[in-house]
Amino acid sequence: MDSNSIMLIIILAVLVLLSAFFSATETAFTSFNRMRMKNIAESGNKRAELLLRISEDYDKLLSTILIGNNLVNIAAASLATVIFVNYFGNMGLILSIIVMTLAILIFGEISPKSLVKETPEKFAMFSVVFLRFLMVILTPVNYLFDQWQKLLAKIFKVQGKKGITEEELLTIVQEAEHGGGINEQEGELIRSVLEFNDVEAIDILTPRVDVVAVSTEDSKQEIADLFKKTGYSRLPVYDTSIDNIIGLIHQKDFHNEVASGNDLSAIIKPTIYIAQSMKVSKLLKLLQQSKSHLAVVVDEFGGTVGIVTMEDILEELVGEIWDEHDIVVEEFSRIAENEYRILGSTNLEKMFDYFDIDYESDTDVNTVSGWVIDKFGRIPSEGESFTYGNLVIKVSKTNHRRVQEITLKIEESNENSNSD
Repeated sequence: MDSNSIMLIIILAVLVLLSAFFSATETAFTSFNRMRMKNIAESGNKRAELLLRISEDYDKLLSTILIGNNLVNIAAASLATVIFVNYFGNMGLILSIIVMTLAILIFGEISPKSLVKETPEKFAMFSVVFLRFLMVILTPVNYLFDQWQKLLAKIFKVQGKKGITEEELLTIVQEAEHGGGINEQEGELIRSVLEFNDVEAIDILTPRVDVVAVSTEDSKQEIADLFKKTGYSRLPVYDTSIDNIIGLIHQKDFHNEVASGNDLSAIIKPTIYIAQSMKVSKLLKLLQQSKSHLAVVVDEFGGTVGIVTMEDILEELVGEIWDEHDIVVEEFSRIAENEYRILGSTNLEKMFDYFDIDYESDTDVNTVSGWVIDKFGRIPSEGESFTYGNLVIKVSKTNHRRVQEITLKIEESNENSNSD
């Protein structure tokens, strides 16, 4: 074997290595974690900063990688053909095709991509300087490809979709949980934050029938007893009826002012009135701006629907908050195998999520009680039941105005159909 042949083989090996480099670079730049890279860049890593900067023009970056990869693959195939024809004559062409196809697939594509997939950030930072140099050299070629891409987009009316949707972000969170990047509690908190903007006041309010309030005509002793009985630090105040809530009083103000002889009207603080459809994210800002902890939800006629507190809003993010005065009430209690006791005040969507069944998005009710009444078309009596899919719903407690409690039994068979 002469020196020329040895030189051609060395060049061929270099071309295969360059093919591996471009393939690995493509995988690294398409799979590196952008958030992780931002953290590295913020710590002062210049290569990470350069990587983030050039990755912003992804089309130019990808064109450079693909041009480089195709050039070295074509050059390697041509050079291999020359080498094999010199040694094997007419059979050299067929041997060249077979050997180079295997070499490019194994050493130029599959192997480098498989290796880099595990640590894409490290290889991306390793290759970024050389890649930046190629992007500068190939600027005229990239410009031509860019114009060609724009022409194709106009011809085929292709519209690029940038950004990330809420559904995609929720999927990312789920994948991070499965991969061990975040734990279940962190994932639940992120999901609560993402879904926070979809929650309305009607979804979390304390309904009118459960609102504990004082009348302007109540005696000081009656108000003091109510504060003591409930353990609440604030109570709404109404004039004549609960539909006319005029403000709220603080326990501290009551004991400091009214109990010592001052009039109740002197400590009534103004309250906020909101519509049922107000998003709780906006309500939270409104409460912060007004330095208030409670808002009254009213209907289109000005009647009281219920109240929403700051605690109600925070519980949408972090779950139930119990203090030392609260009686812990479980909305879902398992009483037997595949059988549960559920409070009528439980949010309907929460119940469907709990049992992983399809939510009736077209229903106008928000609580389990409202859903059960809607199914019967009337207020049911204790002991009445109906089926929903493979669920048997039985009314276990009612006060003749609403359903206070149900039992839910999951049947093994899925052959049941919705019926009253």
